[in-house]
Amino acid sequence: MDNNKIQLFEAKRIRTAWDEEAQEWYFSVVDVVSVLTDQPTQRSAAKYWSVLKTRMKKEGNQLTTNCRQLKMTAEDGKSRATDVADTEQLLRIIQSIPSPKAEPFKLWLASVGRERIEETIDPELAIDRALATYLKKGYSREWINQRLQAIQVRKELTDEWDNRGVRQGVEYAILTDEITKAWSGMTTRQYKRLKGLKKENLRDNMTTLELVLNMLAEATTTEISKTSEPTTFEENRQVAKRGGRIAGNARREIEADTGKPVITKKNAVDFSRLLAEEKNKLWGS
Repeated sequence: MDNNKIQLFEAKRIRTAWDEEAQEWYFSVVDVVSVLTDQPTQRSAAKYWSVLKTRMKKEGNQLTTNCRQLKMTAEDGKSRATDVADTEQLLRIIQSIPSPKAEPFKLWLASVGRERIEETIDPELAIDRALATYLKKGYSREWINQRLQAIQVRKELTDEWDNRGVRQGVEYAILTDEITKAWSGMTTRQYKRLKGLKKENLRDNMTTLELVLNMLAEATTTEISKTSEPTTFEENRQVAKRGGRIAGNARREIEADTGKPVITKKNAVDFSRLLAEEKNKLWGS
């Protein structure tokens, strides 16, 4: 657990902690409250949070009970236990803060909720919104096409896992790890660490070739599963290894032929910068 990260919001410090094991960010609630309510001191922010906690408990909200405490460095340099919240908990707390600064967050949450309901009614909207989001982030259309195909391949795999009795959550994660390790030589966490990622989606930070090989691994796993019809989790695990191994063989052949590694440290930031450089060259010419 790294408890000494500082993030800025409107030039004000928000203490954060990254839990490597849980792959989760935690935020100092007092710091967020201080920013959103313009508290003059840390003590007044702590008092505001104490009153808000009491009110939320009276309303029957169990969220504040579930908030954990972590030791964080205070303004005086001393390490003190501090209430922290993960992203979901923090958004719920923000909803309870009557402040003009919190209003943009509330509007955003309402917008996200409306979009989710619309996508349930018409799933095609989710694809359209994903396309628009990737374009705004600066990805090329070629990469986006591969990414959308990867989403479909992943969906077919998880549908197959559901049919074989694999449970969402931990079991999905274990099988995904087996596939990733078999084709890339790294666990998902190691792969993300190589690219300098934390909560970011690994696939959103893969090159086109990395995406294609990951798709091959997952599509092959799906086909092997349909043929072999595994009935236990261990059998599903072996199928995942087989599917990933086939894509791993393809990776090694590509590397032997090109003399270059397929796995790269490049991430979405690099892709966006390269695309911008290419555009500048075109405009300059």
